[in-house]
Amino acid sequence: MSALLLSTFVVSMAATGKWNSLVTGTPIDYTVSSAMGTVATDVSGNPMTVIYLENLGFQKIGQVSNADNVAWLRQQGYQVIELDYGHSDKAVSPTLNKDIIAINNSLQNGTFCGQNCSNSRSYILMEGYRICRDVSYYHDDPTVYNYPDAYKTTEGDSLFMDIVYPANPQYAVPVLLTFSYSNSFATANDGILTDANKHKRMFLPYFWGAFNDSFVEGVSAVGFAWAVCDHPKYCDWGQGKYTGGANKSLGAVEVNPDAVRKVKSAIRTVRGIGRMLGLGDEVAVTGFSRGSTAAALAVGDGWIDGFEDSARGRFPEESSLVQCALLGSGMFDYQSALPSSNEYTRINNYISAMPNTSWEQQGALATITGSNSAPTLFFHNSDDFYADKDKNPQGLYATQAEKMKEKLENLGVETQILKDYSSGHAVPQTENTLQQLYTFLLSHVTTGITVKGDVNGDGVVDISDVVLLVDIILNNGIGGNQAADVNNDNNVDISDAVQLVNIILGH
Repeated sequence: MSALLLSTFVVSMAATGKWNSLVTGTPIDYTVSSAMGTVATDVSGNPMTVIYLENLGFQKIGQVSNADNVAWLRQQGYQVIELDYGHSDKAVSPTLNKDIIAINNSLQNGTFCGQNCSNSRSYILMEGYRICRDVSYYHDDPTVYNYPDAYKTTEGDSLFMDIVYPANPQYAVPVLLTFSYSNSFATANDGILTDANKHKRMFLPYFWGAFNDSFVEGVSAVGFAWAVCDHPKYCDWGQGKYTGGANKSLGAVEVNPDAVRKVKSAIRTVRGIGRMLGLGDEVAVTGFSRGSTAAALAVGDGWIDGFEDSARGRFPEESSLVQCALLGSGMFDYQSALPSSNEYTRINNYISAMPNTSWEQQGALATITGSNSAPTLFFHNSDDFYADKDKNPQGLYATQAEKMKEKLENLGVETQILKDYSSGHAVPQTENTLQQLYTFLLSHVTTGITVKGDVNGDGVVDISDVVLLVDIILNNGIGGNQAADVNNDNNVDISDAVQLVNIILGH
């Protein structure tokens, strides 16, 4: 049975109503439009849905009209729910992330604006954007994790990604690529393989919805396309065994060279497919939890024989290097893990059983050899343990980050750390902490978007922009730019300064 279920649907009249936006602080209009002709559904028969945010407070990158984009999405089988922000100056990054979190919190329960929606195949798109779904990026080797038994004797499944991109962009747009922390995997019932757990990379109850994670879907507001990939471990997370090993002998770990081959192929694929979509060459990576462990494998600049795989991977002519990385809590160096931890034990047993691997090849530190490794921002809370029972400083995700940070800095590679923004296993959620992530990203990747109020162009809207804007006004507008025209009236004057102060104060 195919993972993509299709059903015939008769087009009905659009439903309309009001949705309470946390961004504007007021109810905003929504419009629900059914798929045209054939409905795309998830494996449970729920409609794939696009929440389309339109009339936002920043310049639209894709040059195709909203009406044409919505029609195109409906023709691809999506139910489309449009949210109209009425060009509110509050509908900008990172304030917009408040609504992204609220939308995903609803979608993970299978509903939004009173409509039934898939909680594993629904997406938030900003105006001008489309989606290229189910792009194959690697052909899995079923003998790596040997699970389930019915799968390990097959030729293996493809791993997929979804790419969200501006249609007919004004300039070559960079891409932020992430690896899901909700695994897709082969499933067997009574020895018969099914599609029940394919395409689970966007399963919100285990992913962005569960953790209020809005960073990736919010990146379109600062000029990026984005892509979400199946996690490299194509296996139920607690399962998997090396050849000859006991059941669950690999448990909650991913192993090289399989994992790094997939990560590198994903980067090459998003570049190769991106060229067809009008995207640029620049790629950044991010991840949280097991997704961070995967994304970290992209940071290094070193060549290790066997870590690139053109036989199962794609686009061997493309580069697998990235411009920067933003990594949440993850495992980067298994050798420095607590010897009493399951992670250490599983990798040690794997290395002992497999003749062509070593400790040095496991984890992200293996690929970090030179100054061309990617600048990296680490984010975590100091009390976040990878093994709760240990309660030992060596069992902190913070210790894993420090190990990788030290190696990068010794090679002259820039690093930053954002920590203690909350507690436990969590991601940044406030405007200030999200802004720090976006600022780091924008300092290493080029976009063509103008952020209203970012007068000095440093990626942050703050008091320094007010100071510069006042200086421009006192000089009769000399030195002004599009970002200085905060209220979009084609003049740079005192009203822009007032508007900018209100934005900073959150009014």
